Amino acid sequence: MSTHSPVIERAAPARAEDDDARLESEVDALLDGGIGWVETLRFALATLRANPLRTLLTTLGVLIGVAAVVALLAIGRGSQETITASITSNGANLLTVRAGASSSGGVRGAVGDSSSLTMSDAEALADSSRNPDVAQVSPEYSGNAQLVAGSNNVNARVTGATAIYADVHNSTLAEGSFIGAEDVSATSKVIVLGANVSETLFPDGGAIGQQVRVSGQQFTVVGVLASSGGSGFGSADDGVIVPLSTAQRILFGARAVGGSWTVSTIVAQASDAASVDAAQAEVETTMREEHSLSLDGSADDFSVINQQDMLNTVTQTTQMLTLFLAAIAGISLLVGGIGIMNIMLVSVRERTREIGLRKALGAREGDIMRQFLFESLALSGVGGLVGLAIGSAIALGVSASGLMTASLSWDVALLAFGFALAVGLFFGIAPARSAARLDPIVALRYE
Repeated sequence: MSTHSPVIERAAPARAEDDDARLESEVDALLDGGIGWVETLRFALATLRANPLRTLLTTLGVLIGVAAVVALLAIGRGSQETITASITSNGANLLTVRAGASSSGGVRGAVGDSSSLTMSDAEALADSSRNPDVAQVSPEYSGNAQLVAGSNNVNARVTGATAIYADVHNSTLAEGSFIGAEDVSATSKVIVLGANVSETLFPDGGAIGQQVRVSGQQFTVVGVLASSGGSGFGSADDGVIVPLSTAQRILFGARAVGGSWTVSTIVAQASDAASVDAAQAEVETTMREEHSLSLDGSADDFSVINQQDMLNTVTQTTQMLTLFLAAIAGISLLVGGIGIMNIMLVSVRERTREIGLRKALGAREGDIMRQFLFESLALSGVGGLVGLAIGSAIALGVSASGLMTASLSWDVALLAFGFALAVGLFFGIAPARSAARLDPIVALRYE
């Protein structure tokens, strides 16, 4: 051991000299390059942890704003998807021809205010030589009637249809069979119930083969439609279907015009999505020819509703409403940003001597400004993350309740969180610059 001690004694001073040199090098680097980003972030977080209650209260504005934006955008998007699915579930690539839009005394009437559609029109539209882009045509006659089964009754929309109705409207049966061509030709008193109507009239099930009185007429239930998930006006779940001839002649007494029975609507299905516009042009031309109208459309006594146009209108409307609500919720973010700026300005005043001491020890303006910006970003970031969690929980809770549908997505979450950070950065600049520009001598003398 004694033989090695001189080496140790000589090595110790060498290591001490190396440590001094490294320390001097680090000090020079600190004075030359300022405080590092990691160290600045550590200082900022330590300051926020020192005042937990104030930090929590400061982040509330951002938290509430982000939660509201996320929840409202999710609910708005979910509602849009539900409406779109409800419309498209009734059939794809559909064109609905309705009576109305006739000119009388220079005033155009509303859709559906005149009886101008007949079975002859439907037959003309079904002619593939005149309408090559039209795949199928479904003439329909609709009206409301009271349905009674035992002690249960309900007022429902009754639709007279042909066998092709199910294909055009994507209708599926939960049980039984649909109306056949023989039912239409024989004016049979048979009926197919929507899911909700069946549940109301026959809560214990077993509707097939049962008798239902429709406006005093006895009908036999031959089928029950599967639930389409829709509700409200126009939902297949809340209606019933009978043979078209039965609706025209027995239930509603649709008067004959020129030997042809009238219909409420004619639904034409285009060959595919790309053919919808071409099919609409063909339908309009055929209808004008059948009604001996001007081909420029100035005297049309009918209207053609394009399903895609309806979808676009609904989508634009729901998007505008959703963005409007989100913008209102976003005001909370701005209020939260103002709160952050206020607290940061107060923090600058409270820590004036600390800032002066740090600048006297070599901290540069950029170091001070960076620390306060980090504090502001940390406040908005924490508020944004908690707001994301709360907003997502609200959206999931709404969906679980069954009252509405919410659709969460990453783009909405990133948008809300990014906006929260932007608010924190924007409202943190003024306090950070104020702190960075303090004169160290004046700051050290501040009481």
